[in-house]
Amino acid sequence: MSFSFTYSTPDPASKARIGHLKTPHGVLETPAFIFCATKATVKSLPMDLVKKAGTQIILSNTYHLMIQPGAETVRALGGLHKMMAWDGPMFTDSGGFQIFSLGHGSVANEIKGKRMEKRQRSMLKITEEGALFKSYLDGSMHLLTPERSIAIQHALGADLIVCFDECTPFHVEKQYTAASMERSHRWEYRSLEAFKALETDQQALYGIVQGGVYPDLRQESADFVNNHDFFAHAIGGSLGASKSQMYDVVDFTMSKLSPDRPVHLLGIGGIQDIFHGVKQGIDTFDCVHPTRLARHGGALVRGHTKEHLNLRNGHYAKDPEPIEADCPCFTCQNHSRGYLHHLIKAKELLAATLITQHNITFMNRLMAAIRQAIQGGTLDAEEKKWVFHHP
Repeated sequence: MSFSFTYSTPDPASKARIGHLKTPHGVLETPAFIFCATKATVKSLPMDLVKKAGTQIILSNTYHLMIQPGAETVRALGGLHKMMAWDGPMFTDSGGFQIFSLGHGSVANEIKGKRMEKRQRSMLKITEEGALFKSYLDGSMHLLTPERSIAIQHALGADLIVCFDECTPFHVEKQYTAASMERSHRWEYRSLEAFKALETDQQALYGIVQGGVYPDLRQESADFVNNHDFFAHAIGGSLGASKSQMYDVVDFTMSKLSPDRPVHLLGIGGIQDIFHGVKQGIDTFDCVHPTRLARHGGALVRGHTKEHLNLRNGHYAKDPEPIEADCPCFTCQNHSRGYLHHLIKAKELLAATLITQHNITFMNRLMAAIRQAIQGGTLDAEEKKWVFHHP
């Protein structure tokens, strides 16, 4: 078998589990964080340094790559693995999230209490067939369907691929959320049929659980994915207007999913959120947060109120200390906070490279510590080392 998933729950009092997800490009130790190489690159960092930072797996975006350079161009260049010079496991999303983000705003904005930014919406229409939208590059029209999403992901060549779905915001009425979920189920079934027709053993398909913040809809969606022949599950859709609501949705959904399949939580990457998800049995997470934060001068650290240092702040101008004294990354071993502050202020590209290298190393150290803590039954104690707790 090209794909398999085995896991154990060492602590009988916890749902947290450690696992091994086998793919054609290697075995992924879980829980794991998946770094976003949205347009076939982890921004500012070459793939050899991404790997040296301890990275096991990366994610690329179907929507952006179908726009540029195009799936057939990626195929002609040997697929994502060869094109990017990445030999490890790889994940692609379906493009469905972009339907949501271009139409309503992002999940991250919802959690922060924001609404749609003032920008021209490029998503034109959602029909039973698929989603019609305009390219953000040249205004050309595109129709993304379940079948086309699977075909594109097949051409891209990722190991782990995802069904096509629509992701609704929390502030729409339940009636719309239900109708959208039902349509997503029909799209997921079509995705599954298109995937089976490929007869490939080099890719495995994730089904997505939708249903917004409504327990009865989440139950229905969990039943749908449990009862169909997916390799794994992903928790998608809006998770609510606050962290507490997000945790409630995740907890309820996890309680309804079949335990024998890997589970991925889409688009979530905060340190505290990862600990919460792991305790519910989630195996993998992805988010642009660590790398995007780095490009804006944010360096991840343990036990800080905001989970990071803002190195743009003049407070760090003459700080001789590394970001974290015990971090083994090249940045922390060789450079000070003051130097990084200087690079940021001077608008030097090296700033993004060095801080990104640290943030990726940080996240990989976090996940390794979590796996070890699960094995040793010390997850709560480990969380206190990484997450800031108000006195």
